[in-house]
Amino acid sequence: MNPKRDLVLGNYRLVEKLGEGGMGVVWKAQDLKLERDVAIKFLSEGSVDDPERRAFFEREAKAVAALSHPNIVTIFAVAEAEGTIFFTMELVDGQPLSKLVSPGGVTLDRFLEIALPLSDAVAAAHARGIIHRDLKPGNIMVDATGTLKILDFGLARILSPVLQKAVADDDRTATLDSGFVGTIAYMSPEQLRSEPLDHRTDIFSLGVVLFEWATGRLPFSGKSNAATIAAVLKDDPRPATELNPRLPRHLDRILRHCLEKEPRYRMASARDLREELELLLPEGAGAPGDEIPSIAVLPFADMSREKDQAYFCEGIAEEIINALCRIHGLRVASRTGSFQFKDSKVDLREVGNKLRVETILEGSVRKSENRLRITVQLVEAARGFHLWSESYDREMRDIFAIQQEIARSVVRALQVTLSPQEKGALSEIPTRHVQAYDYYLKGRSFYYRYGRHDIEFALQLFSRATELDPEYALAQAGLADCWSYIYLYSERKDAVRLQAETAGRLAVERAPESAQAQASFAVAMSLGDHKEEARTAFEKAIRLDPGLFEAWYFYARHAFAGGDLPKAASLYEEAMRVRPEDFYAPLLVAQIYDELGRHEDARAARERGVGLVERRIDLHPDDARALYMGANGLVALGEKGKGLDWARRARKIDPDDPMLLYNLGCIHSLAGDVEEAIDCLERAASGGLLQKGWYEHDGDLDPLRTHPRFKALLEKMG
Repeated sequence: MNPKRDLVLGNYRLVEKLGEGGMGVVWKAQDLKLERDVAIKFLSEGSVDDPERRAFFEREAKAVAALSHPNIVTIFAVAEAEGTIFFTMELVDGQPLSKLVSPGGVTLDRFLEIALPLSDAVAAAHARGIIHRDLKPGNIMVDATGTLKILDFGLARILSPVLQKAVADDDRTATLDSGFVGTIAYMSPEQLRSEPLDHRTDIFSLGVVLFEWATGRLPFSGKSNAATIAAVLKDDPRPATELNPRLPRHLDRILRHCLEKEPRYRMASARDLREELELLLPEGAGAPGDEIPSIAVLPFADMSREKDQAYFCEGIAEEIINALCRIHGLRVASRTGSFQFKDSKVDLREVGNKLRVETILEGSVRKSENRLRITVQLVEAARGFHLWSESYDREMRDIFAIQQEIARSVVRALQVTLSPQEKGALSEIPTRHVQAYDYYLKGRSFYYRYGRHDIEFALQLFSRATELDPEYALAQAGLADCWSYIYLYSERKDAVRLQAETAGRLAVERAPESAQAQASFAVAMSLGDHKEEARTAFEKAIRLDPGLFEAWYFYARHAFAGGDLPKAASLYEEAMRVRPEDFYAPLLVAQIYDELGRHEDARAARERGVGLVERRIDLHPDDARALYMGANGLVALGEKGKGLDWARRARKIDPDDPMLLYNLGCIHSLAGDVEEAIDCLERAASGGLLQKGWYEHDGDLDPLRTHPRFKALLEKMG
């Protein structure tokens, strides 16, 4: 249909034609019923008589209409009149972003004014399973107040991305299908190759839009459509800071990550992009060219003949991480983030992208009796260039000196300036007894497995370390952690709690400036009536090392058990910031969001957590904690069948673990299986998990509150 000016369709009077493209025609119109101006978009003529396309059009329009985001144009309704199907949407009075691009690019502040809401809007749509497939400056409107609105979100999904022919070199467009015009320079390589698409195609297009906004230049271009396609498929873009020196170097890495040719190397999600861009805000950005270098330390490979030194290899890497974390001019990926790549054959570029770091330290260890051979290399993740490498042939007693030399060499290679205090910190050694150190490393390797028997063995190893060196603060902290775990999850006795408190006090007395010692002490204090002492220790641990995940995470659990939900939420948010690859914090904070009425935040947190769990169990299918945490998130998201399947898998792995049983109780409660839920909770309590605050404040257990058995369980706890 070709609507004419002043034609009335149903309740709408067409006033002015605003634009036309492959998807159809857009008109300004008056809603005669509600007396407001709207925009109307008609399905292209070639698709009007296709029942399948019409049905798909309606389904997609309804899906997008369900989106509620300030930066996505609102769809009001799908309607039909005089044989024409159309939808009505919010009318934006402004200009497309394509008209606002400056030839020399923009300042960082101006860049972020567009980049942050744009990435946030894309993330919100992706969370609902809606993909744009045609992101470009012409589809992004900026109104008179500076607010941007994305047009046509999700409607591109009604058409197959099959490249048929190129048209009009001057507008760099190509016809896709028979009714969609996409823009070649903004298309992802997989889109141009006619491959299946997922949300990552939008990440690539978004990267092109942001690159052009930042620099005034497209990252890929050519004198013809064929040349532009070849550039998208094969060329690397010039650094954004080379084209616009006003921008910080870190932006280069972000944009390069979005513009990876292969989707698997690309930024994983628009939410991740948003978080990366937030690091460029003034309080975290620094001046152009003055960004903080970043590094990940991978677990060293065990080259010993017996292959029995994995704990030692991990321990060396962890000690180097701890040393580097004390340097304010260096951003270091967390232990959990780096160690997820243990024994995997993932390439370093993918590691750098996933951990958002520019450099990677990797190495190997050959240990034979009292001799060590350690080989290390520092690599630029994006291009694989070696920045520094070294080999050390020493005796075991030299291990601390080797670790110090490695840390100092990394600092020199990354051109980080150390303060006198930081130089002193790099010279500290944890213990003078090498065998105690070996016991400590082995103890930590078992502790991080978080199984009951693993914790008991870790306790024995930490005890041996403290027997050899009673002044060894980190070994005392390890003891405190083990006793705290046992008290929380298996043996709730005052004698156990006092063991945790004693070890924690010894740790902070021997190393008052150790963040790990303060955090371990805080957890131990939180078990009893020393709530204020626990709070003080948690906050000191955070001051000493704002990047210590355990401090934020266990402080959040402490606040939750005390019923302070807003504080618990903010602490979990900090834990997620510090360790974005962790799935515990987003899944735990989700239920707090629900309690606080923040239901959209709760859904987003659960989706994030479940996604992280899926990545975890792909690598470690027998991780019971990941399975039951993910199961909780799935059931809460409405995927009951899959969630209960994961719960069954977890229970087969460790059927008597109290923590697992408690979480199964939560899962069955959410799923409506009340009696099964209470059975699990009673078994958890019988097994020693008697932290009453959890049972009282956990929103997952709300369906059980009035049940006599649940009331009796709480009364029994005292």
